[in-house]
Amino acid sequence: MTDPRSAPAPRLPLVGWLGGWPISIFSLVLGLAVLLVFRRGLPHVGWIVGYLLLLWLLFVLITELRAPLSEGGRGLVLSAADYTIQTLYHNLLLFVLPAYYAAATLDSRNVVFPALVAAGALVTALDPVYRRLVAPRPWLNHALLGFSVFAALNVALPLVGVQPILALEASAVMAALALAPAFRREGLSGWLRAHALALAAAALALVLVWFARGLVPPAPLVLARAVAARGVAELEPVEPVHGGVVPAATVLEWGELAAYTAVYAPAGVRQPITHIWWRDRRQIARVVLPTPVLGGRREGFRTYSRFTDLKAPVAGRYRVDVVTASGQLIGRLRFTVTP
Repeated sequence: MTDPRSAPAPRLPLVGWLGGWPISIFSLVLGLAVLLVFRRGLPHVGWIVGYLLLLWLLFVLITELRAPLSEGGRGLVLSAADYTIQTLYHNLLLFVLPAYYAAATLDSRNVVFPALVAAGALVTALDPVYRRLVAPRPWLNHALLGFSVFAALNVALPLVGVQPILALEASAVMAALALAPAFRREGLSGWLRAHALALAAAALALVLVWFARGLVPPAPLVLARAVAARGVAELEPVEPVHGGVVPAATVLEWGELAAYTAVYAPAGVRQPITHIWWRDRRQIARVVLPTPVLGGRREGFRTYSRFTDLKAPVAGRYRVDVVTASGQLIGRLRFTVTP
């Protein structure tokens, strides 16, 4: 006997008449418009929290009423609710995508996460794809909910002053707890079991996210500016390296190299950072900066480190990774010292 909760609800007549693609194209265009609105800055916390609450409450309601509505022949109500949830997924992921894109380093592994956010936004925009891929699979729909909650909270919490690593862990826990309705079974014992499973999932998510933190950009921290220079005076680079190339003779004459970085963070955030120096893929220095990044400065909080252990030959490809105290990559500075 087929479980009515796993059976896809019939589509709305209008959706069926249009075949899904016209509505999908309109949704995609609307989503891109939303993306353009938020691309100039970070999304407002109120928008994120409002969408999250609406999405979760609607998810809980439909989880509870899916079977009675299906048995009562009210499939159109389910279709409308499912389509609303799909739209909420789409807009929520689009809200946070610019923050993850800005925080990601495109030549590092943390570019995977914004790619997943973009993929989720695209799938939820294309109704025929969503119907074929997600709708028939409740587990995938639940995973999409957890991912959306996690991605949104991980941006929203730092906007109210929470350190990125704490926001990362808290977001993982709350995303797992939000899945309690999905674990529910009939009766009181079902709720107890659902909460127990949600708590177990939260504990597992806490551990997994810690070990996988390098895959998630520390949004909304952004490397606003990075430049190599002879030195730094009054928090400004002195004789910056133009074009990312400097002769070895010049570097030896300087006697040191400086990595100047400006990191943007929301107001209220206090984030210790580290500069990790590399030459030809070999780590040559690790400098824990004495002053943590303080959020709120539009141009970014300015800081720097120096590398003075210069012995010939100094030529090579240099890289300075700017990382949080927990090891999340904020950005990279690259330059080359020619022979």
